[in-house]
Amino acid sequence: MLGACAETQLLIHTAKKIGKSTKEPVQQGRYKIGNPYQIKGVWYYPAVNYKYNVTGIASWYGPGFHGKTTANGETYDQNALTAAHKTLPMPSIVRVTNLENGRSIKVTVNDRGPYAFGRVIDMSRRGAQLLGFHRRGTARVRVFVLEDESRMLAQQIKNGAVLAKVGTPIRRDINVAKPGVASETLAPPPGAKGSNTLPAYTPRKTVVASRERITDTPTAPTGVVTTTSVTPTNMYVQAGAFTRFDYANRTAARLAELGNVKVTSYKVRGKEFFRVRAGPIGALENADKVLERVIRAGFENARIVVD
Repeated sequence: MLGACAETQLLIHTAKKIGKSTKEPVQQGRYKIGNPYQIKGVWYYPAVNYKYNVTGIASWYGPGFHGKTTANGETYDQNALTAAHKTLPMPSIVRVTNLENGRSIKVTVNDRGPYAFGRVIDMSRRGAQLLGFHRRGTARVRVFVLEDESRMLAQQIKNGAVLAKVGTPIRRDINVAKPGVASETLAPPPGAKGSNTLPAYTPRKTVVASRERITDTPTAPTGVVTTTSVTPTNMYVQAGAFTRFDYANRTAARLAELGNVKVTSYKVRGKEFFRVRAGPIGALENADKVLERVIRAGFENARIVVD
């Protein structure tokens, strides 16, 4: 009997050693929008918004979350080009531009956050490094959704297509056909100058097989940094935007003690809005303080904007 117990323990111990992997498996993410949720007394409403184009303050997160599971089920990698957002679908592909130095990159949104007041996006450590604010911690940015790529990515995940990332092998349990690419040399159009032949065309898009048909793969974030011209920006705390001037004027009166609160108008698709803003504000620390006061005054959707 004792011999049987010892043999059983030996088998269990051997099974643990055999089953133990030297590297944690990378989890595959799923498409997720999510239900409304509340953090620190503020409600957030996830939704599909392919017209998202917002300016504000970016932060970054890394070491404490590396290897943990993101909100859509992926394994977080602080060295990958990903980001966290409060409401955008996961995954979505967005372009983030640092308005202070002009650097711009594409990242994939696969997590929720940040929940510090006044932050519009939380970049991975690598993303912050490429945008040039890793050491500083925050930056003034513009974030806008790449609609076509985000739509394709969402559709492929819904259809069960396998997307191979850099360094990530395609799963063996799904048979994915290898695409064939053909090219030919074409003559220049009539009247064109130069040689009689053109170099062979090399398609830039990769093709993968879904369960039903071949579809184009959205361009994955590659770490390529583009640079745009830099123009001076100002920070404001926006309490809200209203379609009626009397509501906006009433809000501005409630926040008058903050100083330099103004009502300005702007149009979106021909519809006029009246936005209530405090500012301009020079330092981010001061903007954070003003934002906190505005939220405490009852304007939960207030945010820091950069113009």
